[in-house]
Amino acid sequence: SQITTLINHKDKPKRSDKTLQAIQRVGQAVNLAVGRFVTVGEAIANENHELKKEMSVACIEARRAGETIAQLTDVASLDHPESDSHITIFTDKTGVVKAARLLLSSVTKVLVLADRIVIKQIITSRNKVLATMEQLEKVSSFQEFVQIFSQFGNEMVEFAHLTGDRQNDLKDEKKKARMAASRAVLEKCTMMLLTASKTCLRHPDCESARINKDGVFHRMRLALEQVIEIVTDSRPNGENEMAPVSIYSGIKEFKNKVEGLRENLYFLSKENLSTMLEVILEHTEDFTDSAYTSHEHREHILELSKQAKMELEQLFSVWMQAQNHKTKDLMEDLEVAILKTCQCMNELKREVHSAATSLAADLLKYHTDHMVLKALKITGVEGNLEAVAEYTCKLSEQKEQLVEMCRLLRHVSGTEPLEITCIHAEDTFQVTGPQIISAAETLALHPSSKIAKENLEVFCEAWESQLSDMSMLLREINDVFEGRRGEKRVYLSLPRPGKHNANLKALKPVKLDTEEQAKIAKLGLELHLLTSDVDSETEKWEDQENEIVQHGQGMSSMAYSMYLFTRGEGLLKTTQDLFHQAEIFATEGTKLASALHAFSDQVHDDDKPLLLLEAEKLISMCKQLQITAKASVQGKSATFTKVDACILKTRNMMTLLCQLLPLCCKLLRKNKAGNGCLKPAPPWREDRIRTGTNAHTPERRAETFGIKSLENHVTNMTFLESK
Repeated sequence: SQITTLINHKDKPKRSDKTLQAIQRVGQAVNLAVGRFVTVGEAIANENHELKKEMSVACIEARRAGETIAQLTDVASLDHPESDSHITIFTDKTGVVKAARLLLSSVTKVLVLADRIVIKQIITSRNKVLATMEQLEKVSSFQEFVQIFSQFGNEMVEFAHLTGDRQNDLKDEKKKARMAASRAVLEKCTMMLLTASKTCLRHPDCESARINKDGVFHRMRLALEQVIEIVTDSRPNGENEMAPVSIYSGIKEFKNKVEGLRENLYFLSKENLSTMLEVILEHTEDFTDSAYTSHEHREHILELSKQAKMELEQLFSVWMQAQNHKTKDLMEDLEVAILKTCQCMNELKREVHSAATSLAADLLKYHTDHMVLKALKITGVEGNLEAVAEYTCKLSEQKEQLVEMCRLLRHVSGTEPLEITCIHAEDTFQVTGPQIISAAETLALHPSSKIAKENLEVFCEAWESQLSDMSMLLREINDVFEGRRGEKRVYLSLPRPGKHNANLKALKPVKLDTEEQAKIAKLGLELHLLTSDVDSETEKWEDQENEIVQHGQGMSSMAYSMYLFTRGEGLLKTTQDLFHQAEIFATEGTKLASALHAFSDQVHDDDKPLLLLEAEKLISMCKQLQITAKASVQGKSATFTKVDACILKTRNMMTLLCQLLPLCCKLLRKNKAGNGCLKPAPPWREDRIRTGTNAHTPERRAETFGIKSLENHVTNMTFLESK
């Protein structure tokens, strides 16, 4: 942006001091930015010797180009730069263009090399995980398993961090959704791998236990492979990914082509449009052929399909006439034909949406009691093989229903990321169903085995969790259809002269220099990781309009802005901006504490004292941050110390928030399960039914790879040793 400003400046005969100063400021800004950029590049080069030479050369080129631009724009002190022997942008604009080209080329080279390093880190991390998985598959003793699984857990945590950062950096929403789905599989499968392996070790001659374990390992390998495909943007054997076309996307493209006839009567052929409609109507057969589509919906879809063919024939007739004779009457007839065709397609879209979402709502409501899973657990513990066989048949039927539901929902999901989420859900039901069956058979064969019982519990929880996710997905699909989809909140709590601080204009805005940014970088990175953890926890809440969730999301968003400040990026430009943001952050924390107190009044559970204790801690931290942010300081060193203190206190509050959110979520889930830990109809949940206007993107809605939960698996390995 700055370089474009320099290159495009107008050559006027008269140059004011203001213009000269502006040009010099831009040149200096470019040089400073390049300096910061190159410092990072050189640090990366020192840590990665295989690319050190290439990276160092690119960094030297970038630094040289930045310095050249600074020299050529050093014009503020020259009254008549064109007559001076000093070469400037006015006497050698070609030199600036050359320097700019060299700079952009070298910066691009540094970025590409850095990206290669990131990709290599992820691949190396994946290879470590795969190697340890192979060892886990071959272990024959508990002691050996505990040791290797501990290593495996640490490697998975590292992989989670690397892929989480990569997911956030992806620009393609479709890839983001695929990455989120793969990472969700890895998170859930980590716990499944633990219990399935333990069961196999306890019952080495049990065939169903072996099948159960093999299924988990296979699914993890597929998920790891998909992550690498996304990261490297490649497919095995060079094959292209052919995603099935949904009815929604087909109708959207068809309508765009039809409406394009208004501008150009000759840009496509009749055959083209006919083929597009045929493909859409073929997809509607997924609904009309489904045993779960109601008779009424089936009849309406068939009727609208027939009408769509008739409307297109009428459009063809008028269209051909208009091509030969472009009269006013014919163009009006064409407009009517276009409107009628598009209206018919809209009605078809509405009908398939109604068919899919009503089926989903009915199935989710019907299966919400998890009766089949409960029966499998009971009959398994009883060792009743006949009853287990009976209920596994019922679970297989349920699985087929849910798989069909996912297929139909994909057609009406409305966006590519939501389509991917539907495909992921379908795969989860397809795989988890047989795994529950093999786990139940193992328990029935060994009814006194605590490990076999624990293993079945884990797979049943995964099934229940996916059903819960489907309810959230259904709401998002309805939001898209009804136009309620909004963007994620952005917090612009920046100081405004005369509004937040009467003395703001008197304060000199200060930015962190390169050395200060380097000192605070580690603290900023910790803050960044905590925001990811908090976002992961808030996404697990069914009610995204809950007051606790909203305050948590607000604090996470503001903490992320403060992290960006440590990198010299984002909306917080000066230290004064940061201090004001810290005040707003503390205020948001105080509001969260009030919401927690209101929540605790409804709690009848042993966790209430802990909840109140954590809320009091939060209030104390908020007060400390307010005092620090408002404290008056003078001098560069004191200002930096204050910045460091504000970010440190913010990090501590975010750490506490990571503990509070799962605690509150657990209490809510207990209430839903009927354990009566909350009083009925508390006032702070009155808005539960209301759907939010700022629905989350599906890659955020999809269950994020829970780094914390993986770390818990590792730290809880002492339990295995005691067993």
